[in-house]
Amino acid sequence: MSRQPARRTLQDLATAAGLSLAATSYALRGVRGSPATITRVRELAAELGYTVDPIARALASGRTGSIGVSGSLRDLWQQDLSVMLTRALRKRGHYATIADADADPAQERLIVEQFAAQRVDGALVSPVDPSADYWRLLEPGVAVVSIGDALVSRPESGSVLFDNRYGVDTALAHLAELGHHRIGLLAPALPSTPGRPAELLAAEIAAERGLDLIAISAPAAMNDAVEVVAELLAAPARPTALLCLTDSLAFAVYQAARAAGLAIPGDVSVVGFDDHQLAGLVSPGLTTMAWDEEAIVEAAVGLLAPDAPEVPPFRPTLITRGSTAAAR
Repeated sequence: MSRQPARRTLQDLATAAGLSLAATSYALRGVRGSPATITRVRELAAELGYTVDPIARALASGRTGSIGVSGSLRDLWQQDLSVMLTRALRKRGHYATIADADADPAQERLIVEQFAAQRVDGALVSPVDPSADYWRLLEPGVAVVSIGDALVSRPESGSVLFDNRYGVDTALAHLAELGHHRIGLLAPALPSTPGRPAELLAAEIAAERGLDLIAISAPAAMNDAVEVVAELLAAPARPTALLCLTDSLAFAVYQAARAAGLAIPGDVSVVGFDDHQLAGLVSPGLTTMAWDEEAIVEAAVGLLAPDAPEVPPFRPTLITRGSTAAAR
């Protein structure tokens, strides 16, 4: 069975023309460049079989050609996701401006103001506060796609959502089947923002399963969360298992448990969320809920195009490793 040839990218065309990506894009659209350059680029495009990406066409508004990418980059999974988003955008001939919201709504507002001042053509955001009014600062013509939570003040924006109920229920069911009934829930602290869906659902699901859930907020960054985790592990009736809503928080548990002389999973079982690339490298390997990052990135970038169809919520997959075992 013959394989379909790979789709030619704007980078392929730029390399063939000996021009920058920006110069190639301008020449292809006839916006800038000498008549000879415009003709040469278009002829090369025909020879290579290059076709204009529909998102590139939709965003070719004559503004900046850049896409803003925002997330809380001290979270390891969001770091990786931001890199994947910028690579996907670059393949489509766009330029990404990455900004760190640092789990702080005030910082996120400054980023939105910056994106608006820079006149970005679009934005891919993992919102700290999806209910904030400051998302309206981006003009209606700016394509905005949120990842994780829908933007309440911009209901027309595209959204890549996660099936948090399925993920939390699957993780708690795994721990319950191992005999854990007193379970700690570690969630990233997000000051002055509404509760995240996964946190709210966890309490509801735990009650349905008859589990004793202890919900604790901790800083999103691994090193900053260690002290909070240490206090939880030092409690007289500490949980026998911890469900962490990010792998960064799960790694903080590893560090705190080691300092306290506790064994994973002998003294405490740990489940993460994200399946970061380090999850299989720590010892013991981290049991975690894994997302299909490539599909998430493809869906998010695709939603930048106008009239793009909605995508169903993504479901994570339980990856069982050595960090969970039967409760003592």
